[in-house]
Amino acid sequence: MNKQHIETKCIQSGYKPRSGEPRVTPIAQSTTFFYETAQEAADLFDLKANGHMYSRISNPTVEVLEKKVADLEGGVGAVATSSGQAANLISILNITRAGQHILVSSFIYGGTFSLIDNTIRKMGIDISFFNPSQSEEEILKLARPETRLIFAETLTNPGTDVLDIEKISKIAKELDVPLIVDNTFPTPILCKPFEFGANIVTHSSTKYMDGHATSVGGVIVDGGNFNWENGKYPELTEEDKSYHGVVYTKDFGKAAYVTKARTQYIRDFGSYLSPMNAFLTNKGIETLHLRMERHSTNALYLAEFLQTHEKVSWVKYPFLKSDTNYELAQKYLKAGSGVLTFGVKGGRKAGIKLMDALELAAIVVHVADVRTCVLHPASMTHRQLSDQQLQEAGVSADLIRVSVGIENIEDIIQDFNQALNSL
Repeated sequence: MNKQHIETKCIQSGYKPRSGEPRVTPIAQSTTFFYETAQEAADLFDLKANGHMYSRISNPTVEVLEKKVADLEGGVGAVATSSGQAANLISILNITRAGQHILVSSFIYGGTFSLIDNTIRKMGIDISFFNPSQSEEEILKLARPETRLIFAETLTNPGTDVLDIEKISKIAKELDVPLIVDNTFPTPILCKPFEFGANIVTHSSTKYMDGHATSVGGVIVDGGNFNWENGKYPELTEEDKSYHGVVYTKDFGKAAYVTKARTQYIRDFGSYLSPMNAFLTNKGIETLHLRMERHSTNALYLAEFLQTHEKVSWVKYPFLKSDTNYELAQKYLKAGSGVLTFGVKGGRKAGIKLMDALELAAIVVHVADVRTCVLHPASMTHRQLSDQQLQEAGVSADLIRVSVGIENIEDIIQDFNQALNSL
C-alpha cells in the first residue's frame, strides 16, 4: 500500500498477525521468556539480538504500543513507561548528569514543574525556566556552555498556550542541543512536533491515548533527527561498560537515544509499562482520531457559549478567534484539543461554588478522557507552586480547567448554564 493515513495507523500499526494468530493484540502477561539455548539469552543481554528478555525492560504487548506511537509521531522508535512523569524524567536524565544545565518552559503541568524544579534539581542538574513568549535573544541569554536540552509542552496544561515549536527549535539548534516536547494534549492526531523541529517527544498516555481513565502510562518517542556526535553527549558516543562496550550511536544509529533510555534507565529504574495497561492503551488509540475530533468540536462550542455568558469573566481556548494563541494554533494544530480554561465573576470562591453546582461534569484530578470534568489547578494539581510560580506558569487563582468530554454538547452546555445561573 501507499503511505497510510494516521487514522488507519491508529488501528493497524504495531501489530500484524500471521495466519492462525489472534486478530487483536494479545496480552503477554508473563515476566519471562523462553530460549532454546544459553547463547540466545546471552545475545539479548549483550544487545546483539532483538527480542524480549524480561518484562521490566520489554514485553511483546508493550512493544506493539511503542511501535504504534512511534509510527503515529513519525519517530524511529519509542519506549513506554509506567507514567507520563516517568517518561519526562527519563527523557531528561538520558542525556544529562550532575553539573549540567537545562532550559525549561515555565508553562508546563504543575507535576512536571515540581519534578524538574525539585527532584531533578536535587540530582545536581541546574534549571533555568523561561517564558515561551520571550524573544529568542532573551532565552538564549539563559543558556550556558553546560546546557544540554530544552524542554517544553506543545499545548500547555492547564493554560492551553500553544508552543511556537519552530521558534524554540531554532534556539535549540543554535545551542546544538535537542528540543524535548511533551505532546500529551494535542496527541499526534492534532500535532506532530517532529515536523516543526522537535527531536524527542513525550506523552502521558494516561490522557487522550488511553482516553477512558483506566491506565496510567507514558511514552518517549525518538525522532532520530539529532546529531548526538557533536561532542556534548559522551553517554551516547562512548563505550557503555554495563553492556560490554556498546556505543549507542555506532551500534544503533538513529535509534541511539531511545535504545539507551530503555537499556539503562528502564532497566535500572524498573519504570516500564505493564502489559495490561499497554493492552488497554492500544485499544484506546484505535479510536483516538475519532475522539480527538469530537473533543475538539465540543470544546470549541463550550468555549463559545461561555464567552457569551454574563457571569463568565474570561475564556481561554486556542481555536477561539479572540484567543492570543489563535494564530499559533492555526499553524501547529489541526484542532484545539479538548481542554479549555475560564474564570467566573466573583473569582476563586465563585469558581468553587460553580464546580460544586455542576451535575454532568465531575470534579476529578484527571484530564483528557471521554467524560467531561473540571478542577481548580491553583488548589489542586498546581497547589505545590508558589504564587509567583503560579503566575509564571499562567495559572491564575480563578482559573477553572475544563476537560470537555465526548457527550452530547447540548447536555454539556446545559450543565454549565445551570451551574452558572446558580451563582
